[in-house]
Amino acid sequence: MHALVRTLPFPLSKNPNPRNQIARSLMAKLERRELGNTGLKLSCVGFGASPLGNVFGPVSRDEALATVRRALELGINFFDTSPYYGGTVSETVLGDCLRDLGVPRDEIVVSTKCGRYKDGFDFSAERVTKSIDESLQRLKLDYVDIFQCHDIEFGSLDQIVNETIPALQKLKETGKIRFIGITGLPLDIFTYVLDRVPPGSVDVILSYCHYSINDLTLLDLLPYLKSKGVGVISASPLAMGLLTENGPPEWHPASSELKSACKAAANHCKEKGKNISKLALQYSLKNKEVASVLVGMNSVKQVEENVGAALELLNIGQDDDLLEEVETILAPVKNQTWPSGIQQS
Repeated sequence: MHALVRTLPFPLSKNPNPRNQIARSLMAKLERRELGNTGLKLSCVGFGASPLGNVFGPVSRDEALATVRRALELGINFFDTSPYYGGTVSETVLGDCLRDLGVPRDEIVVSTKCGRYKDGFDFSAERVTKSIDESLQRLKLDYVDIFQCHDIEFGSLDQIVNETIPALQKLKETGKIRFIGITGLPLDIFTYVLDRVPPGSVDVILSYCHYSINDLTLLDLLPYLKSKGVGVISASPLAMGLLTENGPPEWHPASSELKSACKAAANHCKEKGKNISKLALQYSLKNKEVASVLVGMNSVKQVEENVGAALELLNIGQDDDLLEEVETILAPVKNQTWPSGIQQS
């Protein structure tokens, strides 16, 4: 049993729902994976805290607290946020929850970001140095485990290499951050930066929408990242809503062809009595070279469904027949991506 489960200072929820009791009985088996050379071990399902910033609709403080509590109960130890999410609300709410629950600091991995804010992008050394102090205050923490440059394709990659990363290295020396990461949509931004910074300067990359049923392009980059000793976090296994029954939001930048194919795949799963979101999450979780798959969560139900999907994959396996059928439907649009000018990472 993981240490976190043994030492939680609050009681487990008493919920008679049989599904919850199954999750409770299996919670100690939620897999932990090593993150590159950091020594950190992340829960294979990570808690994406952007919804706590009311990004997808209002979330009360009680709902947020219950959601974070349930995530901890079921073995999730990795929490990711950013000052951009909800204009700093996500960081503040997550910090309040972790403080109020009295979670031992060394039992959780907390990641936040810098460079992207409600009023725009600023990757200057001065701004990111100021940013960590602001984030720590909102999170009520003395340090963060991972500090990431947020969506670097919207800035100058040369500035990231020559100014931002060196500034973060100085922050690392102060103990305010433990490890340095970069995030973004285009995969070539990672190789551009990693090929130009001193070895070991960047510990983690966070990629999104490139390891899912419809887009597996991150796979080709994994050997390169491993050779650099860089840990990998993958976000948005549902492709920003494409792989859901309700479909993506109106602003989603995917082509009409890709949206139609994903809708057809979702409908096919529904006709079979299955949910494409569960299938998609399990697909993304299968590759153990990805340390954690980040999923945005804002309710106890979402936490239980996501952890349940991971535990089912571990203990029973995935529906391979359904996966093959879905892959056939999506084959004409396989690995089709979109410009990074519109996104919500």
